[in-house]
Amino acid sequence: MATPTYRPRVNVQGNGWRNPPIGADNSRRLNHQPRPEEEDSGPTGPKPRPGFGLRGPRRNPHVLTAESLGSLTLPVGDDGVIIGIDPQNQPAVLSLLRPAPLDIALVGSMWMTQVLALRTVATGARVAVETARPQAWGQMAQAAGGGQQCVSIHEVRQIAPQGPSVSSPVLVVRDMGARPPRNQLAPSPWQSVLTVLPFLGPRAPQMLARVDLVGLQRLSPEEAEVVTRIMRLPEQVGAVLPTLSDNAMLWCSRDGHQFVMTQPTEAETNLLGGPRRMD
Repeated sequence: MATPTYRPRVNVQGNGWRNPPIGADNSRRLNHQPRPEEEDSGPTGPKPRPGFGLRGPRRNPHVLTAESLGSLTLPVGDDGVIIGIDPQNQPAVLSLLRPAPLDIALVGSMWMTQVLALRTVATGARVAVETARPQAWGQMAQAAGGGQQCVSIHEVRQIAPQGPSVSSPVLVVRDMGARPPRNQLAPSPWQSVLTVLPFLGPRAPQMLARVDLVGLQRLSPEEAEVVTRIMRLPEQVGAVLPTLSDNAMLWCSRDGHQFVMTQPTEAETNLLGGPRRMD
């Protein structure tokens, strides 16, 4: 996860933020007095010039010289889904959709999963949900995409190949309890798989050791010990897991870890309710 930072480039002390004083152009012309070119205008507007039509606006053209091109900069951070803010109060971006297959495990609530699904749809991707509780996903699927079919719901073992591509990436959400069956979809580029676990079941340790990325909401002390050992987290990080708030998570991989606080928008709260750890 990368944190894009954008430095303000606007000088609020410059003239672009203030109206110029009267007579700043040394013409001493009051606002109600006509400009010289307007004095030749008739009662219905400016007089046309033969062969040229009406006179257009008189503004200085915006010209950039070739020597100035090297000074242009464009602040661009990593692309992905904004999942919240980090401890430094900076946006936390998660690259969910990649050219290579990505396997993710989330130990947490449906609320957190649906927030991630909604924000993934907002990036232009599709979401396919394989779930044992389709009725719990129905309202969210109807509200996502502004009437377009961006979220599809499938019964367990009834999901078909989604045909992902660079122009139509897919996030497959597997919501089937603490003992999910084996995924029937083969890993493919531009298709990430997010498996939701309400708690650590018997198969969870093997899954956490196999996936590329793990998201953790609040855990019990016993679960925190298991995760700390499997993910090789520092002990002080594992000790924080039982104390996380409902909208806080720890995202970790083999290369590092990051605490993130997910702040729902007003639309997300109206649709899904407030943050919660258990459904």
